Amino acid sequence: MQLSMWTYPWDLQDQGIAEARGELCNRAGLNMVSLATSYHAGRFLQPRSPNQKAYFPEDGTVYYQPDESLWQDKEIRPLMARNVIERGDMLCRLVEERERGGPQVSCWTVCLHNTRLGMKHPEHVTRNAFGNPNYYNLCPSSPAARAYVTTMARDISRYKPDRIELESPNFMGFAHEYHHEKDGVGLNEEDDFLLSLCFCEHCMARSRLAGVDGEAARRTVQRLIADLCEREVPHKQFPDFPKAGIDAFVALPELHAYLAWRREPVTSLIADIREATDPATKVVLIDLKDGWLGGVDLAAAGRQCDGAILCCYFMPPEQVRELIAEGRAALGPDKFLGAGYRVFYPEVTSASALAARAKAAVDAGADGINFYNYGLIPQKRLDWVRTAVDALRS
Repeated sequence: MQLSMWTYPWDLQDQGIAEARGELCNRAGLNMVSLATSYHAGRFLQPRSPNQKAYFPEDGTVYYQPDESLWQDKEIRPLMARNVIERGDMLCRLVEERERGGPQVSCWTVCLHNTRLGMKHPEHVTRNAFGNPNYYNLCPSSPAARAYVTTMARDISRYKPDRIELESPNFMGFAHEYHHEKDGVGLNEEDDFLLSLCFCEHCMARSRLAGVDGEAARRTVQRLIADLCEREVPHKQFPDFPKAGIDAFVALPELHAYLAWRREPVTSLIADIREATDPATKVVLIDLKDGWLGGVDLAAAGRQCDGAILCCYFMPPEQVRELIAEGRAALGPDKFLGAGYRVFYPEVTSASALAARAKAAVDAGADGINFYNYGLIPQKRLDWVRTAVDALRS
């Protein structure tokens, strides 16, 4: 069973690689490290670090040394984080540790969520029905964005990691904790979804080639957004949303057809990533419940890669079992299926609560667990992880 913890390079640097290996493998009982190799901006409370209790990572950078020969003809190119220059290549260090008997290495790779690149290349970001850009989300229909992600996966696989975990190779929601987001309307789930739908030139061209009338869908969504902006108070227009999936919009045939089509750029991008990556490295998708909102068809995506990790945040054991069972049914018996948990309080209140959730996932068909996040939780919560791991092994 693969048992991993999502980890930032600076946490391994702050703790020291030997100390971190001891904590993750011996204290927590894990056999893999999921290292952030491409990541976005944020502000992180770092309880473990001796010096930097609040940390602001650079936006949209990679935490490895790119091979420049792979990027010479690419319109969108990665920026190596200063951290790598100043403190070393932790992906290289982890692979070396693995060769000396250390844990397996997984590369936690943020794909299209990149505000720095979105600001630099606005012609390749998702755009709503009114043409307004979402700078934090490169579009999976954009040829340049697709080339960026596939080349990055190829570049990372030079290090020979055991696994690459793909975060955000899909369309993202409208609300995503951008700086000082303002919403006086009171958007509900379906409003956020409508505002997140992309009608950029790349989506229009790609859907047109598939025989889908994206322009008619765009006009429909423009009308729906205009309506929600005129309401005195928010209310649902589609009672079956999100439970019914895209069929919540079956009464709007142009929109329904467009929503069915938008799975294609996501699925084909995952296939391109798998093809570009060294065959010895497994490629898995990080997904959420209702991943269809971002254009993910889990069954179709699973046929193009090696499996998925489904994030079970906030879910009690009974909901975990349901989600993992659905994931197993979608992926089939032979693909890897993992479950992801944050070890955050009060989301998880005790070692026994974490253990119950992890066991629910494995009982429902999961092959592994990822815990979040090494540097963001107090040291004593590693013992909660160990309790969960021991319960799985008993």
